[in-house]
Amino acid sequence: MTATAEPFVHPALFYRGEQEYLAGTVPFVRAGLESGEPVAVAVPGENLRLIRDALGADADAVRLLDMREAGRNPGRIIPGVLRAFADAQPAGRRVRIIGEPVWAGRTPAEYPACAQHEALINAAFQGREVTILCPYDAVRLDERALADAHATHPVVIPSGTAGQHRSAAYAPEHVVARYNEPLSPAAPDALTFSFAAPTLSQARHVATAEGERLGLSGRPLEDLALATAELTTNSVVHGGGSGELRVWAEDGHVVCEVRDGGRLDDPLAGRRPVPRDQRGGRGLLLVNLVADLVRIHTGQDGTTVRAWFPR
Repeated sequence: MTATAEPFVHPALFYRGEQEYLAGTVPFVRAGLESGEPVAVAVPGENLRLIRDALGADADAVRLLDMREAGRNPGRIIPGVLRAFADAQPAGRRVRIIGEPVWAGRTPAEYPACAQHEALINAAFQGREVTILCPYDAVRLDERALADAHATHPVVIPSGTAGQHRSAAYAPEHVVARYNEPLSPAAPDALTFSFAAPTLSQARHVATAEGERLGLSGRPLEDLALATAELTTNSVVHGGGSGELRVWAEDGHVVCEVRDGGRLDDPLAGRRPVPRDQRGGRGLLLVNLVADLVRIHTGQDGTTVRAWFPR
């Protein structure tokens, strides 16, 4: 895809319209198939249909995923989509993936997690024989998203060209730090519960009861209970022994927030798969896998984790 000494290749493809989109993605897929590389495509449903139709019978050899579903929460794309596919392939084979995590319509709450995700891919796959092509709609996305794409991708492919070059703005660590921003205030009527080790079980029951009152049921209610248990336990074990739980309704979701006095220094925490024989270390990963969105802010005064569940 590009001349580089690094085994991991991560280009951003800027496109204008369907023709440029297909010209940049379909040959990428076919080149992988011709080379015997496992190929996955994870893009929004409308673009997935374009690629599938253009590939014809070749689509049967490709893992096709609707990113609006698989990657609704940007925090689960690395462990639940990209690494899940790459890690399942035979050792020693280069893997080829198209991943489109940023699209017009991502909410203001979702976008910072998207930008951090794109920046963290580079660390998550460092040294791996993987190529991940990330399309960006140069017509419908705003200037911030397009500028961030240059900062999170070492290689860029400008709209209307087949050529590519290294990005002069590449600075993924700066993007991760910039979007480690304080979260908006909780709703004024949010339920608030202070917890410590003796009240962990009570915290889970309090959150579940409030979630049910606010309209959660079935799987989302179970996911809220799981997330509350994992986040509050993390606070007790790693965050100073206590914390504060808040639950409220917001734009069709129930939001669960846990604050504690700990500092989360690993930006990939919750975004990397955990070996089966490892004890612990799955709490934040599980929350990413079940929530519609997870946002984290960590600073000198502590860490806040906020998770959204659909009503």
